[in-house]
Amino acid sequence: MITGNKQNPQKKKKTDSLFTRINKWLHLWLGLVSGLIVLIVCVTACIWVFNEEITGLLEPETKVEKQDKAVLSPSQLTAIGQHLYPGKAPSYATYQQGRVITLGLKDPKEKERRSGGVTLKINPYTGKVISAVERKKGETDFFRFILNGHRFLWMPYKIGRPIVNYGTMVFVVLLITGLIWWYPKKWNKSTRDKSFKIKWGASFKRVNLDLHNVLGFYSLIFLLFIALTGMVYGISWYSEGLYWVTTGGDKLVEFKRLESDSLQANKFYTPEKAMDAAWQKVIVRHPKSVGFYYSFPDTAAAKSSINIRVYPSQGQFYNSLSYTFDQHTLKELKSDDIYSTSYADAGVGGKIRKMNYDIHVGSILGFPGKVLAFLASLIGASLPITGFLIWYGRKFKKKGTKNTKAEQLNSTTTPKSPQTKKPELQEALQE
Repeated sequence: MITGNKQNPQKKKKTDSLFTRINKWLHLWLGLVSGLIVLIVCVTACIWVFNEEITGLLEPETKVEKQDKAVLSPSQLTAIGQHLYPGKAPSYATYQQGRVITLGLKDPKEKERRSGGVTLKINPYTGKVISAVERKKGETDFFRFILNGHRFLWMPYKIGRPIVNYGTMVFVVLLITGLIWWYPKKWNKSTRDKSFKIKWGASFKRVNLDLHNVLGFYSLIFLLFIALTGMVYGISWYSEGLYWVTTGGDKLVEFKRLESDSLQANKFYTPEKAMDAAWQKVIVRHPKSVGFYYSFPDTAAAKSSINIRVYPSQGQFYNSLSYTFDQHTLKELKSDDIYSTSYADAGVGGKIRKMNYDIHVGSILGFPGKVLAFLASLIGASLPITGFLIWYGRKFKKKGTKNTKAEQLNSTTTPKSPQTKKPELQEALQE
């Protein structure tokens, strides 16, 4: 008669013990290796998440009372820019309701968008220039500096970007192994207190341990969402795989810049007239939108196109719409990528992908969501520090304690019976 195999309890105990040791080993060494990366990425995230609010507080002159009249057209902005800086060409402009227009000017010979240039802040109704900042190639403003640290640690992009991408993946593993380590073997009042409460009146080491374990648990779900959405921007196989899973097998269409028909150059519109006409088409469709971003076509490149992005909601990006026009014929160009599809027309997976940035920075829940993202990132920045202190304290305390115990045993001159020495030896071995 054949009976089912019964698992040996002793063997199960050994297996569980091995799993626990591997989990602790992974959490310890991956944490030590990636700690500095996690610290920088999380600190810069704390600052970046409120970049708009901080800018508004530091630059009160950029606030503009909403008026019941049209804002300046692209051609009017171009005229203002070229009047002040004749050698520069308009590159992009951003407008947010209640704020000034930001106009970027660059040298037409420079192909890179962020290779330096001039940034003008212009009153959208009067055309008054509020401020003008000139930057040389490589110079950035404060928040661009913060974003560069967040994305590639202020290193060369091709080196720093993969480090951040896979450092974030390691952080996800750390969160999972940390949860496994945190999970109590027995649920009773003592373990519940240790797992969910910080004992503020205890010693520094105990408080530090509680900060690592308890705050790490409470922020876990938020940090996972932040990390998993952040990996979408840097790891292509993960991004494509996530899209495939959430859409039920659809392939992610690669983003490509749409091009104008170079054979139609100078036949229908001048660059200024084309830009104004495209702008009018978009604002007629979206008269109530609160923000716009539009890139001017590169007049030196006949295939360059006009792109206008519309933001219907204040401080959110998931429901934005993108329009691309041929700079010569004003024909609207269409793309199959998810970013050119409206949120309403996208499927479930497409909606999730369009919400990715808002989930990443917390704005999907409005201002309260950004506060949650800030607090979670702040806790995330503290985890490498508290974790290192736990490891350092345990490692070097053990060494110091062992040496002290050995010295005490060796310096004993009065012979003792085995019964007397045994407890001391056991204690020394346990330490």
